[in-house]
Amino acid sequence: EIYTLSLHDALPISSLAHEPPFLRTFMQTAAAAALAFTLTAPALADIHVTHMKGTQAMSLAEQWDKIFPKSDKVEHRKITFKNRYGITLAGDLYMPKNIRPGQKLPAIAVAGAFGAVKEQSSGLYAQTMAERGFVTLAFDPSYLGESGGEPRNMASPDINTEDFSAAVDFLGLQNFVNREQIGILGICGWGGMALNAATGDTRIKAVATSTMYDMTRVMANGYEINMKQNALGGYDRAPAQTAEARYQMKTQLNNGRWDAAQNSYATLAPANNLDPEKDITADTPKFIAEYAQFYRTKRGFHPRAVNSNPQGSWANTVPLAFINMPILQRAGELRAPALIVHGEKAHSRYFSEDAFKSLGSQNKELYIVPGASHTDLYDNARGKIPFDKFEQFFKANLK
Repeated sequence: EIYTLSLHDALPISSLAHEPPFLRTFMQTAAAAALAFTLTAPALADIHVTHMKGTQAMSLAEQWDKIFPKSDKVEHRKITFKNRYGITLAGDLYMPKNIRPGQKLPAIAVAGAFGAVKEQSSGLYAQTMAERGFVTLAFDPSYLGESGGEPRNMASPDINTEDFSAAVDFLGLQNFVNREQIGILGICGWGGMALNAATGDTRIKAVATSTMYDMTRVMANGYEINMKQNALGGYDRAPAQTAEARYQMKTQLNNGRWDAAQNSYATLAPANNLDPEKDITADTPKFIAEYAQFYRTKRGFHPRAVNSNPQGSWANTVPLAFINMPILQRAGELRAPALIVHGEKAHSRYFSEDAFKSLGSQNKELYIVPGASHTDLYDNARGKIPFDKFEQFFKANLK
């Protein structure tokens, strides 16, 4: 005779009197085990997010509008916090689902790429690291995405460095975060900002970058590479633009301020990225095409991202501060452990190599991802993001 076994209601012992002996014994044992597990398993924490005072009331999108699927291994909350310049920033807070009452976890603040929003690369990194046991915060920097600040699509080497420290402020206020175990991770142009922040903010216990740019350097010098790939698929170095060329660029930008001032400095420069359906030709540098194929296609497009906007990009006065106020001037004073990750075939690899040499950290590593381009480390479409490496680094240094 065949019996179907079910523990559906943890039946009382008296109700099993008419069952066959072996089934009665099995169900009594299983019910007792289930009850014991219920009584002894630690309860999950009821997460209470501590909000910063004085944040601006904001209407944030509540639907899942990321370029990556939602994980069932983490809790997700939309939050806001404030930097010391009074700008309210919007973020996505990711937390492992197995947090226990009273437990304090290490945390990581994540931002980038430059011109992207938290629904793109930074959110993917943050959610993935939360799956691996960290509390993470992906945020829109000042003037971008859902964050505050006017005019829109503005950037500042100072304010955007501060945005990372403000994210550390927020994380350190949470009762489920160990404020002695907070790190940061910057992608693309926010890689340089992350190193700058970690140099100045001694509360940051570990800093990692992925496919980093130093935006102050590239805006002042232009690309210091041959725009065409070499035979090995990399990019040969080339001289930076001259001081005279830089002066002419500053003259043009400053003369344009008269018109910008009459438009509240909200005038946008043309679109950052080409239309991949119309504008890419055989002469287009490969990395320029790759940017377009990420930001302007379904793969990476997001309507709030500067880099996805076909009608315009950054406010046209953005380069002025970047040209004249270089970050990483005190990189030699960095003491926090640092992990610098870059793609082997990335046009931007020289930013990581040069930054790595300048860092004063005794514990630092330059990790080159074989065969990876710059945008391969944006969304992991080719499986190139070394999440295991990031996990190992932060677990070793946030403890």
